[in-house]
Amino acid sequence: MHKHTGSSTPPPGPPGAGGAARPVGERGRTVLAVGVVEKIAGMAAREVTGIHALGSGLARTFGAMRDRVPGGKPSVGRGIKAEVGEKQTAIDIALVVEYGVVIPELARQVRENIINAVERMTGLEVVEVNIAVNDVHLPDEPEFEEEEEPVAAAGQRPKLK
Repeated sequence: MHKHTGSSTPPPGPPGAGGAARPVGERGRTVLAVGVVEKIAGMAAREVTGIHALGSGLARTFGAMRDRVPGGKPSVGRGIKAEVGEKQTAIDIALVVEYGVVIPELARQVRENIINAVERMTGLEVVEVNIAVNDVHLPDEPEFEEEEEPVAAAGQRPKLK
């Protein structure tokens, strides 16, 4: 009999050999692109009442011009930057709020929506959601479309797993 030492990974072989101990659905890896997490977070953020747009005013102005170019289309993940590891993700979001909303309550709702949606849909642990409120939209201000822009992180985040 051969004694197995070292790695706990079963040796390769036919389906009836060492690999059969793992359920079929766990044989292999799933890798998520950063854009997947950003889109999920963007959709989740937009569900919260009181958000006027994602991104900041100036960047949205440039985005509106770029989106008028034939073939250009708006991105759901605008104003959101994600860092994605194998098991964890961290998300930064920039947004413009409607005048009159209670910003701390809005931020709590956005954070909860994003964390719930991303964790449910991706299986990743969301270690943090940093929110930058860049502007307040007043009722008489002109409308601009949203645009992607760099989101400054609130500080050094721990390395993702």
